[in-house]
Amino acid sequence: MREENSQQERVRIQQVQTLSHDWYLLQKTTFDYLRHDGEWQTQTRETYDRGDGATILLYNKIKRTVILIRQFRFPTYRTGHDGFLIEAAAGLLEEASAEQRIRAEVEEETGYRVGQVHKVFEAFMSPGSVTERLHFFVAEYDPASRIGDGGGLAHEGEDIEVLELPLARALQMVADGRICDGKTIMLLQHAQLHLMPRKLGMQILVAGPYRSGTGDDPALMAANVAAMQAVCLPLYAKGHMPVLGEWLALPMLALAGSTRVGDAVYEELFHAHATRLLSHCDAVLRLGGASHGADQMVSVAQDLGLSVYFSLDEIAQA
Repeated sequence: MREENSQQERVRIQQVQTLSHDWYLLQKTTFDYLRHDGEWQTQTRETYDRGDGATILLYNKIKRTVILIRQFRFPTYRTGHDGFLIEAAAGLLEEASAEQRIRAEVEEETGYRVGQVHKVFEAFMSPGSVTERLHFFVAEYDPASRIGDGGGLAHEGEDIEVLELPLARALQMVADGRICDGKTIMLLQHAQLHLMPRKLGMQILVAGPYRSGTGDDPALMAANVAAMQAVCLPLYAKGHMPVLGEWLALPMLALAGSTRVGDAVYEELFHAHATRLLSHCDAVLRLGGASHGADQMVSVAQDLGLSVYFSLDEIAQA
């Protein structure tokens, strides 16, 4: 408390002049400031008071994606930029709490209704002239979270495009300058460090025919497994972690009491096990010929937002 009082005693307000009080408040203040050398110095500063604000990054850990928006910002247009900024959803508090405001703002701008939001920090964004303190939030989303189109309020001049981007791509857009909004860069870096740390390689489910076309002949099914396993070492050499559903499902079926391919236990668990495995994977490599089960894995992967490849050559070195 003594230190706080000491800091306050270093500033003596002499005069406050209102320059503009239209949308927000622009003032010119003359004050005396006590320097570290003990000398008092008279200074003049302009401050722009627009209230405090909040911003939020929506993220999906399974898909490793984020929700951003693109909208026209006239002040950036005045500087020679095209004016269209890619940003995290944000808004002024306007007498509401930070959490209340950001819930309403993100739904209005993106169409996503979020559950629990987590506050990560606060920051002054331009402390040399603007009084605004920004409250930063993150929240998880999934496809079911979207209840509308978003786009903002037309009568307020908002014309917002909603973007779903892989985190890796968004970070590349920061590096090449396509994303140049400060709050958004801070939230993306937070996501990279704390929410979705960068993986070294992908876990890839190799999907192909198992029973299809075999007549349940054990030798033919074993040959199908061998064909899928043939790509595993090349995948591993590229820095990825290959996995076959059969590696995990077949021992699990034996433990569950299955005695033959196609029995009741098999039908109940085989594809369900592979579907659950997909929630722990980053991609699917679809190989071989016709297979209802493999096509089902591709469909589930696409619903989860995972990458789907159809040849080893499509997969880059990690």
